[in-house]
Amino acid sequence: MHAVTGSGRVPRTRTDEAAREPAGPGLDRPRPGTGTDPGMTILLGTSGWQYRDWRGVLYPQGRPQRLWLEEYARHFATVESNAAFYRLPEERTFADWRDRTPQGFVMAVKASRYLTHIKRLRTPEEPVGRLMSHAAHLGDRLGPVLLQLPPTLHADAGLLDACLGCFPAGTRVAVEPRHDSWWTAEIRTVLERHGAALCWADRGSRPVTPLWRTADWGYLRFHEGRAEPWPRYGPQALATWVRRIAEAWPDRADVHAYFNNDPGGAAVLDAVQFARAAADAGRTVSRAPSPGGCAG
Repeated sequence: MHAVTGSGRVPRTRTDEAAREPAGPGLDRPRPGTGTDPGMTILLGTSGWQYRDWRGVLYPQGRPQRLWLEEYARHFATVESNAAFYRLPEERTFADWRDRTPQGFVMAVKASRYLTHIKRLRTPEEPVGRLMSHAAHLGDRLGPVLLQLPPTLHADAGLLDACLGCFPAGTRVAVEPRHDSWWTAEIRTVLERHGAALCWADRGSRPVTPLWRTADWGYLRFHEGRAEPWPRYGPQALATWVRRIAEAWPDRADVHAYFNNDPGGAAVLDAVQFARAAADAGRTVSRAPSPGGCAG
């Protein structure tokens, strides 16, 4: 398996030494930037990993929940952690996640709702500093930080600019606005100035954000597909997203893609199909479970 960026900062090139499990449809090729692979890197995972209805889908029936992260990391090279959104984990929890995952694993962190939904980006210095001081205990497992804004928050370029300016230099931050007032040239300029990625979001198998490329890396979230059974994505929708990624980012760019449609294990199953579609299109994609072999 090719290595993945594990710092959440300026991309680095290194070899993934630990992920030796079969990669399924992921391509076992060196990471872009090593001089041996011409393709881009799609870092593929799910939003969260602790879902009881994933037993028999990703987790074997007898696997205790305390070992689910280790099992998840056997199959995927990245995850988006939502825990900090609800309550900021203690420093030792982040350190424990680091120790339980293999070298090269990447954990994106969804920022606290205290910052995004209660403070609504105002006076961001303390909540950003506290989040980053805790998340730093992930070490080189730390990936991007996601700012998902509340749907009632209207655009404010000044607030966004001030908030992004509070993150340590080089931190990768993805921003997911959810009000149409954010889709302006001014907001795009703020994101570009900070090297922050506009989070591309899908709901109903359609983009609900502009497909702006505001950084040299990307971030994509799949919330809910239109296929049956709900909330699955169909093969055409997934292939279309692979094409959009390929058209927007050049080779050697990291694009994080997370499936958030967790009910019934849909996120895992769709990630498997997305990996297959990406591989079929000639894209480099991080490891994913083999079709039909997730809970083995």
